[in-house]
Amino acid sequence: MILGIDTSNYTTSVALMDLEGKLVKQRRERLKVDLGERGLRQSEALFQHVKQLPNLIAEVAEGRKDVLTKIVVSTKPRPQEDSYMPVFTAGFGHAKALASVLGISLIETSHQEGHLMAGLWSAKINIQKFLAVHLSGGTSEILKVHKNNNNFDIKELGASQDLHAGQFVDRVGVALGLSFPAGSQLERLATKGELGKVSIPSSVQGYQMSFSGPTSAAMRLIELGKGSADIALAVQQCIANSLEKVLKKAIDEEKCKDILIVGGVAANQYIRERLKKRLEHPAVGAKLYFADPKWSSDNAVGTAAMGVKYRD
Repeated sequence: MILGIDTSNYTTSVALMDLEGKLVKQRRERLKVDLGERGLRQSEALFQHVKQLPNLIAEVAEGRKDVLTKIVVSTKPRPQEDSYMPVFTAGFGHAKALASVLGISLIETSHQEGHLMAGLWSAKINIQKFLAVHLSGGTSEILKVHKNNNNFDIKELGASQDLHAGQFVDRVGVALGLSFPAGSQLERLATKGELGKVSIPSSVQGYQMSFSGPTSAAMRLIELGKGSADIALAVQQCIANSLEKVLKKAIDEEKCKDILIVGGVAANQYIRERLKKRLEHPAVGAKLYFADPKWSSDNAVGTAAMGVKYRD
């Protein structure tokens, strides 16, 4: 079996998968953020991972010592040489020690590749060339991806130049009195909103998105006393509009119509439905795939799946 470990900014995750890609067991635990705060310092996040990870590994891998054949761990945010974030050292340290003691293989991967694999795995699709959107609190990127077995060749087409989509959601959500992370609460609040009652313009230039301007616009609406549900809906609409613009450009210029959307913000049903309606329209002709909402947010399932030998 394969043990996957991921220690991201806000979630400690461990998953056990068999060699055929069937999930056996998984556990993940959110890092604790005080009410009213909009995040954690890396030092505090790392400390919480160090406390939580041993228990999660013990729970998921209990009694499996003799059947573990490899450990896959996220060691950095993206598959780039200069990509680094302290929180991933917690998972890497535990994984390296375990692999050494058990005498089994250790595979290093990135958090982004884990998200992509979680999307492909949970959607049960096997596509080799596709566009991807990685949308979360730490990433808002448009990617061109070529998958060869378990290797991803990733080219970044564009990204957010300031705040990420998840930060946009969380900052507005906290300002509306929601707890961090605010994604699921803001989505529920938005169902009570009226579309068009307030507007938050999207900010896109080429493949580059900006969410700092939209965040400021949302804060002004809050100061003006506009309806919380209407603002929440406008936030979702703004993100969907931003993605629609950059993806239409990518579809046209890259001549690729398969699109995989992953990351915590990609679990939002309004954004999913809006993008499917607009981009799968016959005039555009794209085909959208989404990670199962359960595996859109940070998890080690996609990390573990990086160790499965898939057949072409």
